Amino acid sequence: FQYKWFTPALPSSLDFSGEPVPLDRWDVREKLDRELLVNSYLHGSQLLTLKLAGRYFPIIEERLKANGVPDDFKYVCIAESSLQQNALSAVGAASFWQFMKETGPRYGLEINDEVDERFNVVKATDAACRYFKDAHDKFGTWTGAAASYNCGQAGYQNQCDFQECKVYYDMIFPDETNRYVFRILALK
Repeated sequence: FQYKWFTPALPSSLDFSGEPVPLDRWDVREKLDRELLVNSYLHGSQLLTLKLAGRYFPIIEERLKANGVPDDFKYVCIAESSLQQNALSAVGAASFWQFMKETGPRYGLEINDEVDERFNVVKATDAACRYFKDAHDKFGTWTGAAASYNCGQAGYQNQCDFQECKVYYDMIFPDETNRYVFRILALK
């Protein structure tokens, strides 16, 4: 039995939440190409994510729509947790949207010794929507809002101030945030 590996083709055009991805730029194409390659051959985890998407996407899509947040943000949930309800990070972020214990209450989640609403897909998605809308108001783009979900609004704002720019594709971030939106695009 012989395996054949194929490089995924880059799309001729792509958008995130209605905002065009500047695929005419070599650096943008290269970053997207990397994430497509890295994410295309993770068969086991991709199959599990597709299975979980059948269960959770209808709920997430409905909450995104009800909150006026673009549908593409459902892929942020995959980037954060692979739709794993029990996902826990080494720094204490939890569940679908990987809210930190300190951040969740700012967006309406009850988190204490007896209740942790980060594990409730509806409540956590509503909280994530509040974050995204807040970040969109602050940064002016959905792409910036998505990127700030990885590095925090303060982290994104600090980079905007330092680099005198607000456009994600024109900025340099630490590696994880540099790759974050491209990972979401690859998952899309």
